[in-house]
Amino acid sequence: MTRIALVAPVLALRVGLSALLDAAGLEVHWQAGCLAEVEPHLGESDVLVVCTGGISGSELRTLLKSSGGRLALLLLVEGAQEIPDLRDLALRAWGMLPLEATGAELAAAIQALDEGLLVSAPALAQLSPGRSAAGSIEEGGPLTGRELEVLQHLAQGLANKQIGAALGISEHTVKFHVASIYAKLGAANRAEAVRLGVQSGLVVL
Repeated sequence: MTRIALVAPVLALRVGLSALLDAAGLEVHWQAGCLAEVEPHLGESDVLVVCTGGISGSELRTLLKSSGGRLALLLLVEGAQEIPDLRDLALRAWGMLPLEATGAELAAAIQALDEGLLVSAPALAQLSPGRSAAGSIEEGGPLTGRELEVLQHLAQGLANKQIGAALGISEHTVKFHVASIYAKLGAANRAEAVRLGVQSGLVVL
């Protein structure tokens, strides 16, 4: 089971998020009101979930530098001003969702991160910490087998719900695979992802 550490400065928020994740079948193993309190448990955690309100980017960077690169990070944000630049940190995976994300969205994001996938809600994609100063996402390496399957279905014009049904995964998980495909190919939309996939020999039409 994925071991989750949760940091949120407000107790009610921690309780609410823990309840959402519990209802979605995931358990928060450690929770704290500040990063210092959760630091002793990072070595035993798979995914760190951080509500950025009230937590500085410098604190987060200092904490993650000592994580050894095996940790996945999920930021829950309320605005662009709260998003730290994490590009040079050795994270296994990172993701970003709005604070009002549903339990299903949180669970799908955490599961995707635990598999090493990039996660970002569409509304936050332009603000994600993996983007270069020029505004384009830096290439994220080769596509996984699942991402290649999703890309092939994108080329066939299937919607996320249809892709999920075809592959036996949730629509939320499909969204995260699509976001990861965009990031790795440097695509801004589906049409561009398919075009780049065809040019690279990843898609058979």
